[in-house]
This record gives sequence, C-alpha cells and structure tokens, in this order.
Amino acid sequence: VGDEPLLLARTAPSWIARNRAAGAAAAVEAGARVIVMDDGFQNPSLKKDLSLLVVDGGYGFGNGRVMPAGPLREPLAAGLGRADAIVLIGPDQCGVEAVLPSWLPLLRAVLAPVTAALAGRKVLAFAGIARPEKFFATLQGMGCEIAGQRAFPDHHAYRETEIAALIDAAMRAGAVPVTTEKDAVRLPPEFRSRIETLPVALRWRDDAAVARLLSRFC
Repeated sequence: VGDEPLLLARTAPSWIARNRAAGAAAAVEAGARVIVMDDGFQNPSLKKDLSLLVVDGGYGFGNGRVMPAGPLREPLAAGLGRADAIVLIGPDQCGVEAVLPSWLPLLRAVLAPVTAALAGRKVLAFAGIARPEKFFATLQGMGCEIAGQRAFPDHHAYRETEIAALIDAAMRAGAVPVTTEKDAVRLPPEFRSRIETLPVALRWRDDAAVARLLSRFC
C-alpha cells in the first residue's frame, strides 16, 4: 500500500478500494457509522453528506488552470459549487479568501509540530512530499539549525543507498537526519531507527466553528 493509507490506519480502521462504493460497503459491513474519504472530492460514486476542500495557504489554487496546464482537477468554480466548506491551512499567502464565494464557510487551521524535541537542534532534513519546502520551513520555525536539506519527488520510494548517504552526510555535519512521518513509512526498515521524524497535527483556529459545521451534517 502507499504511505497515506498507512498513516490513516494509525488513527482509524482504513480501507483501500479502487471501487469507492465497494470500499464503503465493506466498511459499513464491518461496523463503520461514519466514512471519511481521502481524496474523494471528484469521485461521484458515493453521495457525500459533507464535502470539504482543503487548501494550502502557501500554494493556493496554483495558476488556476486544470491539469495538465495547472494543478486543478476541475474548474475552480465547479469545485467551489459542490463544497460545503473550505479548510485553509496556514497563512493565506496567495489570495485564496479573495476568490471564495461569500456564502462558503471558511475554516482556518495550521499544521503544528506535536513535540518540541527537535527544537534548537542541528538537523539534516529531507522529504519526498508535495512541498518539501514547507517541512523545511517548519523546522526553521522551531529554531532548528538546518545543516542541509534534500527534496525528493512526492511519494518517493527511498533506496538504501540514498538513505545511507543521507545518514553519512548528517554524521559528517554533526546533525540529526530528520524527515516527515509520511516519508518515514517509506524508509527501508533497517534504517528507520536511525532517522528522526517530526510529527505534526492540525490545529483549528476556531474549534467551535468546526463543531457547528459538523453538527449540521452529522
């Protein structure tokens, strides 16, 4: 399986299904009363009670164009028309709020480190996620001294030689090799104990607003 299902399974029972309707049926048969779909906004095979669009405040909607000309999977107006709320993560650096319909609820949140164990330490950071620079900035914001940083493609399958080289570079720099939890599940098992990870969690600006939204649908 991929890295995301492994992370989701730490929180709740998770199903992987190419056929989303069949996966939902299996979950219900196993006792699920609420199904949270990951990356299912454009999938029409299940009727949703609540649809959220999650936007990175540091990237926004990119150039506003649909793939392959841009990052969007459908025209922005069509997506916003089906959404029940927007979740904006981090500061709005791209003017996201300015293009949202006034009637669409906006929930603000940040991804924050769960622990300060790495704060102030010298680290060699690497990540294979959509925006590795966001991870590097989080470490800098914690006061880490960045001895080096390596960016890999999203969902990168790490080879043993790559990780050995990163560990060696960290040792020579007197630094701790550190990566994201999403990357950690893709590390060769024999190297995992030698790499630190930075766990993060979503922190809502207004918990009550989230509760009110959920109470309308659940």
